[in-house]
Amino acid sequence: MIRIGEINSLRILRDTDPGLFLGDEEDNEVLLPNRYVPNTFEIDDILDVFVYLDNEERLVAVTDTPYIKKGEFALLRCNAVNEFGAFLDWGMVKELFCPFREQAFKMKKGGWYLVYCYVDETSERLVASSKTNRFLDNKELTVAPFEEVDLIVSHPSDLGMNVIINKRHLGLIFKDDIFKDLSIGDKLKGIVKKIRPNNKIDISLSQIGYRNIEPSAQTLLELINDNNGFLDITDKSSPESIKAVAQMSKKSFKKALGTLYRKRLVRLEPDGIYVINK
Repeated sequence: MIRIGEINSLRILRDTDPGLFLGDEEDNEVLLPNRYVPNTFEIDDILDVFVYLDNEERLVAVTDTPYIKKGEFALLRCNAVNEFGAFLDWGMVKELFCPFREQAFKMKKGGWYLVYCYVDETSERLVASSKTNRFLDNKELTVAPFEEVDLIVSHPSDLGMNVIINKRHLGLIFKDDIFKDLSIGDKLKGIVKKIRPNNKIDISLSQIGYRNIEPSAQTLLELINDNNGFLDITDKSSPESIKAVAQMSKKSFKKALGTLYRKRLVRLEPDGIYVINK
């Protein structure tokens, strides 16, 4: 199957006046115009090509690599706006169309916008949307606390900066965790700091000491965070109290607590354990 909006590995079938016809294993064909034909080739060679609809809405293959492909997010420049929508520079001869209905804010010529690329079911052409949140889903998470993730900076909020996680989920970096300048469209690494109710994901940009912690320490740290950063038990508490609060034996609890204390993630006071906000 030839996939629109993606890189396809296709076989050279025949050489014609307009260019090379390429095909897949299901006998589907697409034209590679002369301007993209390599200087040397043989029939049956395999070429990696990007496939989309050209200016005349015909399926065409090209050897150029766009700035964005189907199912991806990217920061693109608006080259023009007309009565139908905006046209974005994505490194191809035909510009990427973003209809007005898919614009979170009205686009202007020369502006830069974070967009998602998808295939419009009606026209079967690639289009862009700056309403990026609707292409993210936090109902079923594929990430876990303390996991390293790929981020794309999405948009600011009163609480901090929203980010796209692994091209799938929406997360938030709180203002207190932002220690460098961030711009919309920036791509960087981060750590899942916490997963809150309703699968809201908090992200940290720094190695916060969470990685490689033994499972019992992770469990205890999550429990403390879920209780507003405090637990009213200590290593002096009775085994019964520890089991009732932390659901673990006193031995496991003391080992987990020791790990968190050595990593300076918590502090111990006579009345309980406090998380250290970094």
